[in-house]
Amino acid sequence: MDELPAFGRKSLSDEPYMPGATTVGLVCKDGVLLASERRYSYGTFVMSKVAKKVFRITDNIGVACAGIIGDMQMLAREALAYMNLYQFERERKGTVKNAAKMLANLLSARRLYPYLAQTIIGGMDDGKPGLYVLDPIGSVLEDKFSAVGTGAEIAMGVLESDFREGLSVEEAKLIVLRAIKSALARDISSGDGVDLLIITAHGIQEESTKFS
Repeated sequence: MDELPAFGRKSLSDEPYMPGATTVGLVCKDGVLLASERRYSYGTFVMSKVAKKVFRITDNIGVACAGIIGDMQMLAREALAYMNLYQFERERKGTVKNAAKMLANLLSARRLYPYLAQTIIGGMDDGKPGLYVLDPIGSVLEDKFSAVGTGAEIAMGVLESDFREGLSVEEAKLIVLRAIKSALARDISSGDGVDLLIITAHGIQEESTKFS
């Protein structure tokens, strides 16, 4: 068989690539859980085993991401700055919906040169939990649970199966960890433990765990 001319071939380096991740968000009766594993890989190379992909934005709002670490960090810093500015100007805290719309505007404004990050934002407003999912160009979807990243399909299967209304924080935590653990077993780009943000009416608690 004749070899294709150079202009007709595609190398692996020509393909668009998103770094692997498994990031999950879930609403429960008393709060919201955001979680992500800690591996940061690019292709077959593991760049870090302690990459942080969940971020506290305010005392009642957090964000979890999958994608380029630098883009995630930039989004988290911009979200923190704009939410602080909102509170200063309005003399009241911003809501989860405010934060989701603000992030959507930031992402949409960069849609021609987008931040390479899928985002889940969650938190508590007057005791009521809220969760929103954003894609890299600013679409906003409200949901009870979601997963993004290369392990999302596997994690979503567990969430679909186990989620129910009225979960306690501890029950929700077990489901989130089970979803990520399932993804880690099949997605080589995800691994090396999990960071959690547990957001309740009492504030935000951060936890990290390793799987045996």
